[in-house]
Amino acid sequence: MALHKTCSSSSSSIQTCTYDVFVSFYGKDTRLSFTDHLFAALYQSGIHTFRDERKLRRGKDIQTELEKAIETSRIAIIVFSTNYAASRWCLDELAKIMECDRRLQQIVLPVFYDVDPSDVRNQKGSLEKAFAMHHERFREGKVARWRAALTKAASLSGWDLQ
Repeated sequence: MALHKTCSSSSSSIQTCTYDVFVSFYGKDTRLSFTDHLFAALYQSGIHTFRDERKLRRGKDIQTELEKAIETSRIAIIVFSTNYAASRWCLDELAKIMECDRRLQQIVLPVFYDVDPSDVRNQKGSLEKAFAMHHERFREGKVARWRAALTKAASLSGWDLQ
Protein backbone atom coordinates (compact mmCIF):
# COMPACT_ATOMS: atom_id res chain seq x y z
CA MET A 1 0.00 0.00 0.00
CA ALA A 2 1.43 3.36 -1.02
CA LEU A 3 2.03 6.06 1.56
CA HIS A 4 0.21 9.41 1.67
CA LYS A 5 1.47 11.88 -0.91
CA THR A 6 2.00 14.84 1.41
CA CYS A 7 5.16 15.63 3.31
CA SER A 8 5.15 17.24 6.69
CA SER A 9 6.74 20.62 7.08
CA SER A 10 7.74 22.71 10.06
CA SER A 11 5.72 25.59 8.64
CA SER A 12 1.95 25.73 8.34
CA SER A 13 2.10 24.72 4.67
CA ILE A 14 2.15 21.14 3.46
CA GLN A 15 4.77 20.08 0.93
CA THR A 16 3.68 17.67 -1.80
CA CYS A 17 5.78 14.53 -2.05
CA THR A 18 6.84 13.06 -5.37
CA TYR A 19 8.28 9.89 -3.82
CA ASP A 20 7.47 7.74 -0.84
CA VAL A 21 11.12 6.73 -0.34
CA PHE A 22 14.59 7.97 -1.29
CA VAL A 23 17.38 5.39 -0.81
CA SER A 24 20.94 6.65 -0.30
CA PHE A 25 23.60 3.98 -0.88
CA TYR A 26 27.08 3.41 -2.29
CA GLY A 27 26.49 1.52 -5.52
CA LYS A 28 29.70 -0.50 -5.66
CA ASP A 29 29.03 -1.93 -2.18
CA THR A 30 25.33 -2.77 -2.40
CA ARG A 31 23.71 -2.03 -5.80
CA LEU A 32 23.81 -5.62 -7.07
CA SER A 33 22.88 -7.16 -3.74
CA PHE A 34 21.04 -5.58 -0.82
CA THR A 35 19.71 -2.43 -2.49
CA ASP A 36 18.42 -4.31 -5.56
CA HIS A 37 16.42 -6.53 -3.20
CA LEU A 38 15.27 -3.51 -1.20
CA PHE A 39 14.08 -1.67 -4.34
CA ALA A 40 12.26 -4.80 -5.55
CA ALA A 41 10.50 -5.27 -2.20
CA LEU A 42 9.46 -1.61 -2.08
CA TYR A 43 8.16 -1.76 -5.67
CA GLN A 44 6.23 -4.98 -5.01
CA SER A 45 4.66 -3.31 -1.98
CA GLY A 46 3.46 -0.39 -4.13
CA ILE A 47 5.89 2.08 -2.59
CA HIS A 48 7.02 4.77 -5.06
CA THR A 49 10.80 5.01 -4.77
CA PHE A 50 13.36 7.31 -6.37
CA ARG A 51 16.03 5.29 -8.17
CA ASP A 52 18.85 7.39 -9.61
CA GLU A 53 19.64 5.38 -12.73
CA ARG A 54 15.97 5.44 -13.75
CA LYS A 55 14.73 8.80 -12.46
CA LEU A 56 17.52 11.28 -13.19
CA ARG A 57 16.46 13.44 -16.11
CA ARG A 58 19.01 13.67 -18.93
CA GLY A 59 20.57 17.09 -19.37
CA LYS A 60 19.78 18.20 -15.80
CA ASP A 61 22.25 18.94 -13.00
CA ILE A 62 22.68 15.70 -11.03
CA GLN A 63 23.23 17.36 -7.64
CA THR A 64 20.12 19.53 -8.05
CA GLU A 65 18.00 16.57 -9.16
CA LEU A 66 19.16 14.42 -6.23
CA GLU A 67 18.46 17.19 -3.71
CA LYS A 68 14.98 17.72 -5.19
CA ALA A 69 14.28 13.98 -4.97
CA ILE A 70 15.39 13.94 -1.33
CA GLU A 71 13.29 16.99 -0.44
CA THR A 72 10.19 15.52 -2.09
CA SER A 73 10.40 12.10 -0.40
CA ARG A 74 8.49 11.21 2.76
CA ILE A 75 11.09 8.71 3.95
CA ALA A 76 14.86 8.42 3.46
CA ILE A 77 16.59 5.07 3.87
CA ILE A 78 20.35 5.36 4.28
CA VAL A 79 22.26 2.15 3.55
CA PHE A 80 25.59 2.64 5.28
CA SER A 81 28.27 0.28 3.95
CA THR A 82 32.03 -0.10 4.10
CA ASN A 83 32.78 2.53 1.42
CA TYR A 84 29.72 4.81 1.82
CA ALA A 85 31.78 7.61 3.39
CA ALA A 86 34.40 7.44 0.62
CA SER A 87 31.85 8.96 -1.76
CA ARG A 88 31.30 12.71 -1.65
CA TRP A 89 28.00 12.09 -3.48
CA CYS A 90 26.78 9.83 -0.67
CA LEU A 91 27.92 12.30 1.97
CA ASP A 92 26.20 15.20 0.19
CA GLU A 93 22.99 13.13 0.01
CA LEU A 94 23.33 12.28 3.69
CA ALA A 95 23.80 15.93 4.68
CA LYS A 96 20.70 16.88 2.66
CA ILE A 97 18.69 14.03 4.22
CA MET A 98 19.62 15.14 7.73
CA GLU A 99 18.71 18.73 6.83
CA CYS A 100 15.29 17.47 5.66
CA ASP A 101 14.97 15.44 8.86
CA ARG A 102 15.41 18.67 10.83
CA ARG A 103 13.54 21.07 8.57
CA LEU A 104 10.72 18.89 7.15
CA GLN A 105 10.54 16.12 9.77
CA GLN A 106 11.39 13.60 7.07
CA ILE A 107 11.48 10.03 8.38
CA VAL A 108 15.07 8.73 8.31
CA LEU A 109 15.77 5.00 8.53
CA PRO A 110 19.43 3.92 8.70
CA VAL A 111 20.58 0.46 7.63
CA PHE A 112 24.08 -0.65 8.59
CA TYR A 113 25.12 -3.13 5.90
CA ASP A 114 28.38 -4.88 6.75
CA VAL A 115 29.52 -1.92 8.86
CA ASP A 116 29.38 -1.36 12.61
CA PRO A 117 26.97 1.45 13.65
CA SER A 118 29.52 2.74 16.19
CA ASP A 119 32.15 2.99 13.41
CA VAL A 120 29.72 5.17 11.44
CA ARG A 121 28.78 7.25 14.48
CA ASN A 122 32.43 7.81 15.47
CA GLN A 123 33.95 7.70 11.95
CA LYS A 124 36.27 4.80 12.72
CA GLY A 125 37.59 1.99 10.52
CA SER A 126 36.99 2.53 6.80
CA LEU A 127 35.24 5.84 7.55
CA GLU A 128 38.31 7.18 9.32
CA LYS A 129 40.40 6.46 6.21
CA ALA A 130 37.81 8.11 3.96
CA PHE A 131 37.75 11.26 6.08
CA ALA A 132 41.54 11.49 6.04
CA MET A 133 41.26 11.82 2.24
CA HIS A 134 38.31 14.24 2.45
CA HIS A 135 40.28 16.58 4.74
CA GLU A 136 42.87 16.94 1.97
CA ARG A 137 40.34 17.62 -0.81
CA PHE A 138 37.45 19.62 0.69
CA ARG A 139 36.83 22.71 2.82
CA GLU A 140 36.77 22.09 6.57
CA GLY A 141 33.16 23.34 6.80
CA LYS A 142 31.96 20.76 4.27
CA VAL A 143 33.82 17.94 6.03
CA ALA A 144 32.44 19.04 9.42
CA ARG A 145 28.89 19.04 7.97
CA TRP A 146 29.40 15.48 6.68
CA ARG A 147 30.78 14.32 10.03
CA ALA A 148 27.84 15.84 11.92
CA ALA A 149 25.36 14.23 9.53
CA LEU A 150 27.02 10.81 9.95
CA THR A 151 27.00 11.10 13.73
CA LYS A 152 23.35 12.15 13.85
CA ALA A 153 22.14 9.52 11.35
CA ALA A 154 24.10 6.72 13.05
CA SER A 155 22.53 7.72 16.38
CA LEU A 156 19.05 6.93 15.03
CA SER A 157 17.50 3.54 15.63
CA GLY A 158 18.02 1.40 12.54
CA TRP A 159 18.92 -2.06 11.29
CA ASP A 160 22.33 -3.65 11.81
CA LEU A 161 22.95 -6.18 9.00
CA GLN A 162 26.49 -7.30 9.76
